[in-house]
Amino acid sequence: MSEQLTSRELKLFSVVIPARDEAGSIEETLRHMHEEFSRAGIPHELVVVDDGSTDETHAVLDRLGEEIPVIRSLRNTGENGFGRAVVYGLDRAKGDAITIMMADSSDSPADAVKYWEKLKDGYDCVFGSRFIRGGKTVDYPLMKLILNRMANGFIRLLFRHGLNDTTNAFKAYTAETIMGCRPLLSPHFNLTVELPLKCFARGYRFAIVPITWTNRKSGASKLRIKEMGSRYFFICMYLWLEKYFSRGDYRRKPG
Repeated sequence: MSEQLTSRELKLFSVVIPARDEAGSIEETLRHMHEEFSRAGIPHELVVVDDGSTDETHAVLDRLGEEIPVIRSLRNTGENGFGRAVVYGLDRAKGDAITIMMADSSDSPADAVKYWEKLKDGYDCVFGSRFIRGGKTVDYPLMKLILNRMANGFIRLLFRHGLNDTTNAFKAYTAETIMGCRPLLSPHFNLTVELPLKCFARGYRFAIVPITWTNRKSGASKLRIKEMGSRYFFICMYLWLEKYFSRGDYRRKPG
C-alpha cells in the first residue's frame, strides 16, 4: 500500500540560481521571480551563486540586492562548475523548500509556484516535464532536443520511473529531502541527474507537473554536451547500482 500524503506547512522557499556571465539576463530573471512569488504570497529568498563570472554579473547583483532585499548574492570561492555552484547555494539556503532555477529566464516562476503547492501537499520533491501534456518548449534547438530525448529515454529505461525529463535542472525539494540525497557528488551539469535519481532510488515521494521552457534571449549556454556524456553516464551507473544492489540501506524511512 502506498504511503499516505500529509500536507505540511512551509515557511520559506529558497530559489538557488547558479550564474556565470549572466549580466545580460540576470536582472530580468530575478525581477520576474520576485514579482511572481510575491503575487502568490510565497515567502522566498533568491540565492544567486556567481560562479566565476568575468562580466558585470556581480555588480548587477549588488545593485539589485539593495533594491530587492530577498536577493542573496554569493560568490563561489572554490572550484567552478555548475554542480559546485548549486551545492554552494544549497549549503547556504535557509528555506525548508528549495528549487533550482536558471539565471537566463528559461524556467517559468509560475511553474515554481506549482512546485511550492505540491510540496505543501506532502510530496518530498516535484519534477517538471517539458514533454508531457501541458508542457511546452519555446525555441528549443533541434540537435539539443534530439540528444535530450535520447538521453532521457536511456535513463527512463534504466530506472523504470515515470519521468521523461530527468536531465532538466528545474525541480523542487524539501530541505529534508536534499539532506537525504547527500553527499552530492556531481561537480558539473550531471548534478541535474544525480538529485532526482537519488530521490527515485531512495524512495522519496514525488509529483510530476508540466512546465514551460524558453530558450535564452542573451548570453550563451554553459552546457557543453560533448564534455558531459561520460559524466552523465557515470552518475547514472552509480545510482543504478545503488537502486538495485544497496539493499535499501539509503532509502527514506517512512513517517
